[in-house]
Amino acid sequence: MDSTFDTLDASGFLEIWQNFDADDNGYIEGKELDAFFRHLLKKLSTGTEDKITEEKVQKLKKRFMSAYDATADGRLQIQELANMMLPKDENFLLLFRRETPLDNSVEFMRIWRKYDADSSGFISAVELKNFLQDLFLQHKKVISPSKLDEYTGLNDIYIFFLFFQMKIFDKNKDGRLDLNDLARILALQENFLLQFKMDACSKGDRKRDFEKIFAHYDVSKTGALEGPEVDGFVKDMMELVKPSISGIDLDKFRQILLRHCDVNKDGKIQKNELALCLGLKVNP
Repeated sequence: MDSTFDTLDASGFLEIWQNFDADDNGYIEGKELDAFFRHLLKKLSTGTEDKITEEKVQKLKKRFMSAYDATADGRLQIQELANMMLPKDENFLLLFRRETPLDNSVEFMRIWRKYDADSSGFISAVELKNFLQDLFLQHKKVISPSKLDEYTGLNDIYIFFLFFQMKIFDKNKDGRLDLNDLARILALQENFLLQFKMDACSKGDRKRDFEKIFAHYDVSKTGALEGPEVDGFVKDMMELVKPSISGIDLDKFRQILLRHCDVNKDGKIQKNELALCLGLKVNP
């Protein structure tokens, strides 16, 4: 954290984020970024406003971006801005962004199924409490024992967290998190299937691509997709044609896929079953 922000707390950070992420896309970028550093320069300036020049704004922007734009993409993500502005005992509130972004939809769906405990297709505020508690335990090395005791006592930290979480990530503002909201929270990486040409070419290329795809989703290496492995595959496949799907959509598509591909009705999709559905022949 830069000493410039010594008096800033998480509540103040939230207010700043909402003011400058004007298009609510999860980043401060472009004109939003210039406006943010112009605002910051005003806060730092002891003189009159007319002394704030575009040159000074760009100089301050360059200084901070070189230090805190970890992804070097010319924009600030919420975690990058938090690292810049929040002290460590406030920054823990952003741990839900994960230290390591998820790169597999199977793990993402395992998390979704765990916290959407009532299978409603949404994660409610009550279910979010369980999510938060588990994140504290997972990252206990970051939080002192006294802080952990204080923050896991179902006190007002939950009220703030839920407010913060919903304001930032609840895109349709319905007080619940859907599949897409959680994907943004956990920084789920790009859809694995986007790297493949679905209108493929030669039979050899299609078979090679199929082997890579099946291996990616068969996390348990059993030769069959089951549980969150089926969910992860369905999620990525459907998002190729419908970029934003809900938990309810996913359950519907999952049932359709199982009905067509699960020949032996064991609730799993064997490798040869999926290949048959896709019109391919694979080695047993």
